[in-house]
Amino acid sequence: MSNDPQATRHEGTLPDLLGFELISASKERLSAAFTIRPHHLAPNGYLHAASIIMLADTACGYGCMLNLPEGASSFTTIELKSNHLGTARSGRVECLAAPVHLGRTTQVWDATVTANDKTIALFRCTQMVLWPR
Repeated sequence: MSNDPQATRHEGTLPDLLGFELISASKERLSAAFTIRPHHLAPNGYLHAASIIMLADTACGYGCMLNLPEGASSFTTIELKSNHLGTARSGRVECLAAPVHLGRTTQVWDATVTANDKTIALFRCTQMVLWPR
């Protein structure tokens, strides 16, 4: 996360503990990944859905931060939906997130999560833009 402008905010958080890696970020697209470790797995030995959701929600959240309207203070996720199409036991899990709607009160982001060159999850996230009181 050394190239990440939010690195100090990231330290010690769930994404940090689960190995979230920011690969590239722009207002139009954000790419992130993690390498599967034992703590990413469910008791059945397959990738835990929460690990995938952490990756996608964090990627969408970082994208949202890059697109906050001037004067907004932050955001919070108000809805997320994930469709899990596959799984993995080892290797890298990658996510590509892109905005669908960038409004003054909400943003909607879509993310595709892949592992071993196949799509394993589709994700949609709605964030509420927060304004100073």
